[in-house]
Amino acid sequence: MRNIIRFVQNGQIRELENIDPTMTVLNFLRYSDADTGTKEGCAEGDCGACTVVLGELKDGDIHYQAVNACIQFMPMLDGKELITVESLKSKDGSLHPVQQALVEANATQCGFCTPGFVMSIFAELHGRNSQELSDINNVLAGNLCRCTGYGTIIDAAQSVALQAPSDHIQSRKNITREVLCELAEDDSLYLEYKGRHFFAPNSSTELADLLDQHPNATILAGATDVGLWVTKLHRELGTLIYVGKVAELKELTADGTHLSIGAAVTYSHAWDELSDLYPDLGEIVRRIASTQIRNSGTIGGNVANGSPIGDMPPALIALDARLSLRSKQGVRNIALEDFFIEYGKQDLKTGEFVEAVQVPVNSGSGIFKAYKISKRFDQDISALCGAFNLILDGDTVKDIRICFGGMAGTPQRAKLTETALIGKSWTSENIEIAMQVMVSDYAPMSDMRASKDYRMLAAKNLLKKFYIETTDTTAATRLVGSGGQAHA
Repeated sequence: MRNIIRFVQNGQIRELENIDPTMTVLNFLRYSDADTGTKEGCAEGDCGACTVVLGELKDGDIHYQAVNACIQFMPMLDGKELITVESLKSKDGSLHPVQQALVEANATQCGFCTPGFVMSIFAELHGRNSQELSDINNVLAGNLCRCTGYGTIIDAAQSVALQAPSDHIQSRKNITREVLCELAEDDSLYLEYKGRHFFAPNSSTELADLLDQHPNATILAGATDVGLWVTKLHRELGTLIYVGKVAELKELTADGTHLSIGAAVTYSHAWDELSDLYPDLGEIVRRIASTQIRNSGTIGGNVANGSPIGDMPPALIALDARLSLRSKQGVRNIALEDFFIEYGKQDLKTGEFVEAVQVPVNSGSGIFKAYKISKRFDQDISALCGAFNLILDGDTVKDIRICFGGMAGTPQRAKLTETALIGKSWTSENIEIAMQVMVSDYAPMSDMRASKDYRMLAAKNLLKKFYIETTDTTAATRLVGSGGQAHA
């Protein structure tokens, strides 16, 4: 194993050793490199002031994505290209086209958030480069500004989208690709710092062996949750095993009956495929945090951390998804709903890890919808998330699966409510009866996001909303996302 972090910055390979494995990219830039253009606002991945761009090889090309430097650990840069706002500086000192567009649109006031906006727009310029307002809104939702009101920033982003990438990052792309290909051939990474350990295996077999040797290790994927353990809770993590370099866990494959989502597949990577299968899954992904978080966070990680208010598990449970769990002893397959035992406890044996989520492909016989209730539309944790999967035989309910997050200590099906509907006519009268039965399925709690009474009332009303949308298509008024582009 190699004990040196190697990544590309400003066209050159950088090598770092003897570094704290939980040092954030933000702190390294500001305190080690004195590159203070990347700002610290929230230190939890919400405000976007710390946005940087990572370049990663995918299918032989460099794929650029904006991420939050405040919750990315330095070893996670291994094998990638790091681009900061300082990286955009040209040799002649002229502004980058994104920076120039912001100047011309008068799109800055205090300037604290501006580098983050620059990097988000830069990533879009070197990626999809959409001019659509809905896409630009999605891109900028993870960057907060308290001064300009966003109008001029959006104007700048749209003006940049009229251009093709023609900066020095683009001009040296072929050289950078060759360097990244060289780094891709490196051994797996192992770091030791003051008694703490960081492993980055390259295969599932190596990962299983490491977990067998270090059963109490913290598994790290996108760091959108674990990163906060360090930045907000100030935990010292003894042993970390990073799954972001395990090739098998980054695979997204379909076989005609299931979409298999490797545990290290990010939301952004899976977004198009999930949207194509079920438009409401695409909408749920769009509502999960921000572009920066979706580029880092993984569906497998969302499942594995067992949060009762995670957005994906209720939808996946309603779809009867399954989990592949792997250890050195082999692979175990279970229903996703059986994975969640109680609050803070999952069916994960010693040395076992989530390998993949298996999502059934829509056969055309069912009607699936999912709803997220939160105080803010973007970048907010759910007070309640509900999902419904209905199969009708004529006007009779042949089968229905109903699952809510935020109503119990785990994502949980409304089995009594389901029983009250199965075999009955799909009518408003039977829906009203089922809504009253739902109080026997759940005993929600009150917290900072919602009261128990609100949660129960909202859950009942979501069932009614689902009924209305399945019987009167003209009543549907929601926006649904498809790969980042919302439409009515």
